[in-house]
Amino acid sequence: MESHNLRTSPVLILGAGPAGLTAAYELAKHGCSSVLLEQLPQVGGLSRTEQYRGFRFDIGGHRFFTRVGVVEKMWHDVLGDQFLVRPRLSRIFHNNHFFQYPLDPFDTLRGLGIWEAALCMASYAKAKMTKSSKDAKDLESWLVANFGNRLYRTFFKTYTEKVWGVPCHSIAAEWAAQRIRGLSMWTLIRETAKSLTVGSSKAVTSLIQEFEYPRLGPGQMWQATQAYLEERGSPVVLNSEVSRIVWGAGGVQTVESGGVEYRADNFMSTLPIRELFAMMDPAPPAEICAAAASLNYRDFITVALVIREPKLFPDNWLYIHEPAVKVGRIQNYKNWSPEMVPDPAYSCLGMEYFCFEGDGFWTTSDAELIDRAKTELDQLGLCSRDKVEDGVVLRIPKAYPVYDNGYREALLVLRKFLSTQLPNLQLIGRNGMHRYNNQDHSMLTGMLAARNVLGLGPFNLWEVNADQDYHEDGFRLTPEEIEELERSQPTVPSTPN
Repeated sequence: MESHNLRTSPVLILGAGPAGLTAAYELAKHGCSSVLLEQLPQVGGLSRTEQYRGFRFDIGGHRFFTRVGVVEKMWHDVLGDQFLVRPRLSRIFHNNHFFQYPLDPFDTLRGLGIWEAALCMASYAKAKMTKSSKDAKDLESWLVANFGNRLYRTFFKTYTEKVWGVPCHSIAAEWAAQRIRGLSMWTLIRETAKSLTVGSSKAVTSLIQEFEYPRLGPGQMWQATQAYLEERGSPVVLNSEVSRIVWGAGGVQTVESGGVEYRADNFMSTLPIRELFAMMDPAPPAEICAAAASLNYRDFITVALVIREPKLFPDNWLYIHEPAVKVGRIQNYKNWSPEMVPDPAYSCLGMEYFCFEGDGFWTTSDAELIDRAKTELDQLGLCSRDKVEDGVVLRIPKAYPVYDNGYREALLVLRKFLSTQLPNLQLIGRNGMHRYNNQDHSMLTGMLAARNVLGLGPFNLWEVNADQDYHEDGFRLTPEEIEELERSQPTVPSTPN
């Protein structure tokens, strides 16, 4: 490689999503520069905000809620007063009826009718006597143990299998432990009772009633972070897809992207693990390549519809449990922030579909997908198709790391290889660690990885969220680690908006 194509930096970060940008931000606050490589034309990863005709929409919806103080501090240091406090409303649409989500026992039983409600309660009582979620090895067993077989089949099975494309018994129980830990029928009954009396000082995270949200969508947060970094000499190189990762004794040596060779002392990666290992030169041993190749992903399509209607329904988003339609979730972007829609006479809905990259749905033309989304919206009775004025399709590969049988064993093999052969490479973020987490968890992994580089650790990133603790219910750091993380935050001015 020609010398003029060689660039050096103390730290090279692959991917400018929440994890990568947070790592660079943490480094910059301590006076350490970095370079970020991002294959897309904008930052934010899965938390970016897309635009079409002035309408803004998310890749899914991104609540800004966390129990991790240093993450919340970064949000407000970067965006200041640009946050809105939004009421949370999300419901399940099932059998032409809206049910509150998280499930409210009284609302659910009322919506089901007396006879069906009695059968569901009997099923739940039977599960409590015969099953324990602690013994559950798969998602179906976990849900049945916590809600009973009948409620599981009514409210969880159809939607979950839409999302993952496989039966619930093929999904590891860790998914539930990580995403909905602490939530069960008994928890719902208890929290509902408390809300009727004195309330609860520490509600289960899944039961939160409001959250913060940037007025121009989550991408506003990450664009402001990008500006902060570039003002301080940490460039973000867009449209820069990694093509080769050269490693040898001592770890990663260089990364090639766009005809440029990048050399650094320390590397971080948010790339999907399967892709990361496929790019390594020389190729790792066969068993390592096989472990990486065994990791699977679920892909995602958003069909954003521009609708000539000022108000459609009050929810931020809806879960669609109707088996007759393929749409799994519907985002109402105007209810996240009024500024997501340029004209108050309009609404914009995100019809969200889950699929596998390359399957028949993924390869369907944009025109057919938009027509299908309009038809299903009409079929559900949520909006007449003749009110839909326009639409745009966005395909998101590898949106969800899959917790299938064997993924845990594969990760253990890869982690051992990383720790012994690539000590200067840290994996961070959702796809970087093959963990189905939210943006605050991804941010924390980036923050701690930066502190490892700075000599403020060591932090074992794989212990964050260990023991299947739900990521918004507190991280598995020792009290001493948390105290040090909070105490050693440098004071920096907010980025001007």
